[in-house]
Amino acid sequence: MRIKLKGLNRVKAKLTDGSTVTYYYAWKGGPRLDGKPGSPEFMASYNRAVEDRRGRHRKETVRWVIEDYLDSADFKALAERSRKDYAVHARHIDAEFGDMPIKLLADRRARGEFLAWRDRMAIKSRRSADYRFAVLARIMSWGFNRGLVPCNPCERPGKLYRASRKDKIWQAEDEAAFYDKAPAHLHLALTLALWTGQRKGDLLSLTWANYDGKHIRLTQHKTGKRVIVPVGAPLRRALEEQRERNHADQAAGRSHHILLTSLGTPWTIYGFNTSWKRACAAAGVIGLTFHDLRGTAVTRLAIAECTEAEIATITGHSLKDVGSILDAHYLHRDSRLADSAIRKLERSQETPK
Repeated sequence: MRIKLKGLNRVKAKLTDGSTVTYYYAWKGGPRLDGKPGSPEFMASYNRAVEDRRGRHRKETVRWVIEDYLDSADFKALAERSRKDYAVHARHIDAEFGDMPIKLLADRRARGEFLAWRDRMAIKSRRSADYRFAVLARIMSWGFNRGLVPCNPCERPGKLYRASRKDKIWQAEDEAAFYDKAPAHLHLALTLALWTGQRKGDLLSLTWANYDGKHIRLTQHKTGKRVIVPVGAPLRRALEEQRERNHADQAAGRSHHILLTSLGTPWTIYGFNTSWKRACAAAGVIGLTFHDLRGTAVTRLAIAECTEAEIATITGHSLKDVGSILDAHYLHRDSRLADSAIRKLERSQETPK
């Protein structure tokens, strides 16, 4: 059985004695092959040349940069959820641009190609298009800093999706409706979020080892910051009630997580998202997300006349971020803050009798 070898190049040469000989090369300009055609030596030589060429070709394409980034310490330092999301986006990027020669990145038209790709994705979802492009930009930035690519053509592209959460604060009536209509096993999640200001993933990861009866101690997955949150009376009551309900499960060696499904098992992020959306719909809480509870907690602490430093200590925000949240997103729309300010001014202006 004959096998046609792709790219095989045959060259005839005349020797000094007048005889003719045929040399075989893996391809035009490629390495000369050993042995006679069809022999094991010949096939091994051909296969070795092809593999070497593939290795060199890979290092000349964007795929090489993507693969190296996914194997880098920078990627491995990301939170688990981020690594999973980045890996999915990286596969799509590789399918689109993996074979693109690295040398073409220096061409100004390359940026236009990347932006056009983002625009095509934006037809379906602007937010997803921004996220995937941001992953590509991060890979390019990583490659540029290590000398793997000549430039980063994805730098500072601007965003297509801009969402404002300025009016997205859970009001007292939203909270009451949720407690009234939502399943009981989701009530503690709401209480924890309002009284700690922590992210969803961190709250779902909490175990009873994080709670000592007075404080909740945790390390935030996103920032790596260590946070110690004093437990307020309403949250303490809710936690103690939950601990009593979970006592039998713990004694049986089952999950030690604080937040559990109706079956007494730890939540997956996707399962929690689905259940939370359904619960909000049942309670008539429209247009609000679980993440909005983090901003709501910041706002409520500010209304209680906490300083920005006090708020940052509880929620884990930086002082700058607390100020930015309060200034740009929340304080302007809560009249109680204005009322509090005027009462302070009135007290300062009172004349002692």
